[in-house]
Amino acid sequence: MGNRFPARDRFADGAQFIGGRLRPGTSGRTHAVIDPATGEELLTYELAGVADVDAAVAAALAAYPGWAGATPGERSDALHRFAAVLADRATEFAEAESAQCGKPIKLSTEFDVPGTVDNAAFFAGAARHLEGASAGEYSGDHTSYVRREPIGVVGSIAPWNYPLQMAAWKILPAVAAGNTIVLKPSELTPFTSLMFAQAAQEAGIPDGVINIVNGAGADAGERLVGHPDVVMTSFTGSTAVGKRVAEIATATVKRLHLELGGKAPFLVFDDADLEAAVQGAVAGSLINTGQDCTAATRAYVQRPLYDAFVSAVAALMETVRLGDPFAPSTDMGPLISHAHRDRVAGIVDRARGYARVVTGGGAPDSFDPDGHAPQSGGTVRAGLADGAYYRPTLVVDAAQDSEIVQSEIFGPVLVVLPFDSDDEGIRLANDTPYGLAASVWSRDVYRTGRATREIKAGCVWVNDHIPIISEMPHGGYKSSGYGKDMSAYSFEEYTQVKHVMYDNTAAVRKDWHRTIFGDRL
Repeated sequence: MGNRFPARDRFADGAQFIGGRLRPGTSGRTHAVIDPATGEELLTYELAGVADVDAAVAAALAAYPGWAGATPGERSDALHRFAAVLADRATEFAEAESAQCGKPIKLSTEFDVPGTVDNAAFFAGAARHLEGASAGEYSGDHTSYVRREPIGVVGSIAPWNYPLQMAAWKILPAVAAGNTIVLKPSELTPFTSLMFAQAAQEAGIPDGVINIVNGAGADAGERLVGHPDVVMTSFTGSTAVGKRVAEIATATVKRLHLELGGKAPFLVFDDADLEAAVQGAVAGSLINTGQDCTAATRAYVQRPLYDAFVSAVAALMETVRLGDPFAPSTDMGPLISHAHRDRVAGIVDRARGYARVVTGGGAPDSFDPDGHAPQSGGTVRAGLADGAYYRPTLVVDAAQDSEIVQSEIFGPVLVVLPFDSDDEGIRLANDTPYGLAASVWSRDVYRTGRATREIKAGCVWVNDHIPIISEMPHGGYKSSGYGKDMSAYSFEEYTQVKHVMYDNTAAVRKDWHRTIFGDRL
């Protein structure tokens, strides 16, 4: 295995970043960060407790007046410097992300880190463009205008699948709008969120504007969401946990942004470019080992292409190389943990009772003398038995209402189902509780136009699946949540719109006063 990130040295002072410095937690409980590729311990740290959350919120509250009072240009300049620091530290960020998540280094290097740098650069520019409605005399006697103001201290919770990008998505729009923030990453993946906050400090963003608490959800997370000085919560994670977050936030009348689970359909019409669709399905289902809420998980293929699509996807999946995340040739790394691998395996194993596993469907835990696993489903390097690896998996013959079609798996598993008419394909694409992302594949602009209109998802790709850009919003329909990450649309979550109205007449008695004083005027 390649070199691992030196976490013990980097976080010797603790894994909480509060008021501009690293410090240990005070919960009395520790957590071990495990390398999912090897099972080895990378860092053991003390988890944040209620007192740490309170201290982080207090630091954010103290920093808020100064940061909110900075001009848009001053905040923009600081974020431009921040983007430059992130770019300078790109290699270190990529290594830390791959170590804690098991991501292939090429994914961290080519996707996670540059996407984060670009996001910082985007919000540096967007900080100068917090726009409202034009001023005008809408009543005749008054001038009205709209102020867009920061809301205060934000308390956000991010998941473990994209720790660096999720830190950026939560922190950047909040601080660009003039808020301060406390972020709770997953305790499984604390490294890059802490480094992100340190990079912001190096760029000159004042202490207390960005704070990181690494603790368990049941104590640190719930305290953060319910804290009386936190005015908004942004949460990304499972729909089940999102419901609990909403319950706590609602009790304290907080603003709430939820980006929850997904079960993205991949709709292939019979005039699609078959080779492109196959390539897109394998890449879109296996990116980040399938641990992506927008990953292609349900491929619906019109009957004339169905058999060829299944055969070609299986063949291409079997060329995917599992290996050391730090090896440049590795295509797919492990899942985040052995426990999560067992959960994914359980869903696939139950599916064997009602569906057919074409390829994959197991962990690479045994090898022949040449280092190749005896089962099909991805080329595997020797020495991976201690990691949380699972083979690229293709499932067919499942019913639409089955667990493997309806439930979010969050692993390298693609299920393929046939359809006949366009009406049926679109109906099946919409037939889950989720609505985060989808893709449609066809050469016919009218077909794709109809599908993009009728599929209920926050993002619909045409002849591609997965790309995101900073300028465009990310968020879902239905049980996938509400509100937007990225883009200028995210400012709707992090700003308060205020109507200001000036009287232009200088009259003591206004016409509307007749409703009170009647003929006495």
